Amino acid sequence: MRDHFEVRAQDAGGRIGDLTVPRAGVTVETPTLMPVVNPNIITVDPARFREFGAEILITNSYIIKNDADLRERALDEGLHEMLDFDGAIMTDSGSFQLAEYGEIDTDTEEILDFQHAIGSDIGTPVDIPTPPDVPRERAEEELEETQRRLELAETVDTGEMLVNAPVQGSTYPDLRERAGRHAENTSLDVFPIGAVVPLMNDYRYGEMADVVAAAKRGLGRDAPVHLFGAGHPMMFALAAALGCDLFDSAAYALYARDGRYLTVHGTEHLDSLQYFPCGCPVCADHTPDEVQRMPDAAQEELLAEHNLHVSFTELRRVKQAIRQGSLLELVEARAHAHPRVLDGYRAFLDHADQYEASDPVSKDTFYYTSPESARRPEVVRHRERLERFSLPDTVLLAESGTDDDFDETWRVRPPLGPYPRELATSYPFTAEVPERMDDAGYESAAKGVSRLVALNPDTEFTLAHRDWPARALDYVPPRVELVNLETGHTTDSGAEDDA
Repeated sequence: MRDHFEVRAQDAGGRIGDLTVPRAGVTVETPTLMPVVNPNIITVDPARFREFGAEILITNSYIIKNDADLRERALDEGLHEMLDFDGAIMTDSGSFQLAEYGEIDTDTEEILDFQHAIGSDIGTPVDIPTPPDVPRERAEEELEETQRRLELAETVDTGEMLVNAPVQGSTYPDLRERAGRHAENTSLDVFPIGAVVPLMNDYRYGEMADVVAAAKRGLGRDAPVHLFGAGHPMMFALAAALGCDLFDSAAYALYARDGRYLTVHGTEHLDSLQYFPCGCPVCADHTPDEVQRMPDAAQEELLAEHNLHVSFTELRRVKQAIRQGSLLELVEARAHAHPRVLDGYRAFLDHADQYEASDPVSKDTFYYTSPESARRPEVVRHRERLERFSLPDTVLLAESGTDDDFDETWRVRPPLGPYPRELATSYPFTAEVPERMDDAGYESAAKGVSRLVALNPDTEFTLAHRDWPARALDYVPPRVELVNLETGHTTDSGAEDDA
């Protein structure tokens, strides 16, 4: 157990947690965003980060170490004084520069000692950030080297400074899982999932989700997870649902420098906006035309401020959704605003059985809002739990009503399928579903019927449905008698297509 991280609420893989950072003397509430600060280019004064909601920032110790003036200041004043920030400070090690330029002139022991000397609260060893799509042999070799460096990092005296254990493995899920398991078994403290920036830059959110899910399978449930380079608010809800607790972003500043305006649905160029679709202080006090006419530096600062506001507002929205058990509804809303985020959500649902284990059994109302809702962890859980029930000789599965000709009547409702009537007022059977259900919802219900029938080979079943589509009825075993309540037609399920 890692006593510096405590989970206080959870929904799907998302959790609200307390990350205690002893050297800073603060506790950071997660999920949260760490604004990236380039000490050579300050767009928004770090002293103001608290205004936006930042409790922690990240800066690059390698840049500081290799700049004589910055190095001297950091050693003399300490990072907190130099950056004028009273929250927690994480430092990167130069691994990004290693990925960009192929080599750096430092190593794990040296950079950790330097990070400790300048007052970093969370330090990082020099791992090997293996990019996506490389040959497996390279990914394995570089992962082994990263693991050696993590073991070396364990031997460095860092006092109260927490130390990151990056999880690498390129786009090979089994390597990511192996890397997570190895990192979990070290004495290190925070677990960044590394080298995913190229995936996110190319909007490959489906593959990003697979990488995170694999890493999470290797990591323990009490491991605080940092998704390196995840800075766009449109994917915060998805990343949180996957189980990520910390994000870092230079996007607020880099996008502002390029005249780009962040929203939870994507990115807009300032010159394409006639109105600001946001209620943050920047957008409430200015019009796009006013900002466009400002000098470059003033325009850049205001855009960066807006980008921070929208990012932290979305994170507060994510945390509230976790609290009230509606995180996946938020993920669906964001996913259906951008096709690549939808790819990521569908990839998350491919791992629904994994995330079912951490999903609360009781929440507020389940809202069915798209075909993807039929694959949610709650549906997976209910279908698995059908094995807990013992059934009599004859059972009617019906959307409503009862029939004394049967020993027992169960409700059946898309997308959940069959369930005892006594559970009708329990979560998730109080689900709000559309009157015009899509095929995916009916098919999910039919798969539930199929599992119940398979679990009870000696029970005779009748399914009374309201004109379910043939594609759904194809999932129902032939021995189930079908009654179409709309037409009054009765048939075996295997003959439904011919009716």
